[in-house]
Amino acid sequence: MTTSVGAAGLEQVAPGVFAYVQPDGSWMINNTGVVAGGDGAGLMVDTTSTEARNRALFAAVSGVAPGRLRAVVNTHHHGDHTFGNWLVPEGTPVVGHVHSREDQLATGLLAAQVLTGPDYGHLEVRPPDLTFTGSMTLHLAERAVELHAVGPAHTRGDVVVWLPAERVVFAGDIAFAGGQPFLAEGSVSGYPKALAALRALEPEVLVPGHGPVCRGAEVTRLLDALEGYAAFVDATAREGHAAGWSPLETARRHADNPYAGWQESERLVGNLHRAYAELAGRPAGVRLPLVDIWPDMVEFHGGPIGCRA
Repeated sequence: MTTSVGAAGLEQVAPGVFAYVQPDGSWMINNTGVVAGGDGAGLMVDTTSTEARNRALFAAVSGVAPGRLRAVVNTHHHGDHTFGNWLVPEGTPVVGHVHSREDQLATGLLAAQVLTGPDYGHLEVRPPDLTFTGSMTLHLAERAVELHAVGPAHTRGDVVVWLPAERVVFAGDIAFAGGQPFLAEGSVSGYPKALAALRALEPEVLVPGHGPVCRGAEVTRLLDALEGYAAFVDATAREGHAAGWSPLETARRHADNPYAGWQESERLVGNLHRAYAELAGRPAGVRLPLVDIWPDMVEFHGGPIGCRA
C-alpha cells in the first residue's frame, strides 16, 4: 500500500481563487479548488481520493478560507473527485448534477476496487444533497460562481465551475492536461460539445481535473489538442466498427498514434467501447458497466493498471 500527498498544494489563479494541484495527475490524483469570500467563507470545487489526501486538502483550504465552508461542488461522480465528501461539515451542502448523485449512489466505492494499490484509509459515500440540471449560480459574498452542466461527456453528470468576473473555469475531467480523456462513462459524441462550451466561456485560466493549470494561449492549445483527440477516437471507432473489430483489437491496431505518449493510453480502449455503443444506436450517456470494460483496458495496458494515489 502507498500513501503520498507528494507536492500537492494551492496555486493562486486569481485573487482569492486557488487551484489545489496534485502532481502527477494520473489515476485518482486529481485537482480541486477553493474560492474564498471576503468574509473568509469558502466554496470548494471537488474533493479527492484517499483519506490522507483529503485531510491534506481540507487543511490547505482552511488556510485560505478559514471561515465557514459554504458549499462543495462535485464536477462529476468519480471517486477521485468525491471520496472526500464525507469530510464536508454537517450542514454544508454538497452540490452536483442530478446524474452525479445517481451515479455516486450506483457505483459506490468501485474506483477503489478497480484501482488498487493506494491505502485509501476511511471511505464513505456522500452524494450531493443539492442537485440541479442546466445551470445554477452560487453567491459567495461579492463573488458569483456559475455552475454549468455540459454532459454527457466525461460522465453523464459533468459540471464546470465558472467565475465570470475572474474568467477562471474549473473544468473537472472535461479537461485532462497531459492525460488521455476518459469517456467510457460519458459520450464520445458529446465530448466535443462540452469542449465547445468551455471554449465559448473564453477563460483566461483553466484548471483541469488532472494536470497543470493552463493560462492564456495554453488554454486554447489544450482545447485544440483535446478536440483533436476526440476526432481521432471517433474516426478510429468508425473504422473498427465497420471492419467488425472489437474495441480492444481496434485499439491495438492504432496503438501507435499521435496521443500514445499521453498518460493512461489504456483509456483509448474504454473510449472505443463507448463509441461502439453510440455507433450501435445506444443513447449518449447510457450506463455501460465499467467492470465489463476494465478487463480490456488491463489487457491493452499489459497488466494491472497502477495507481500512485
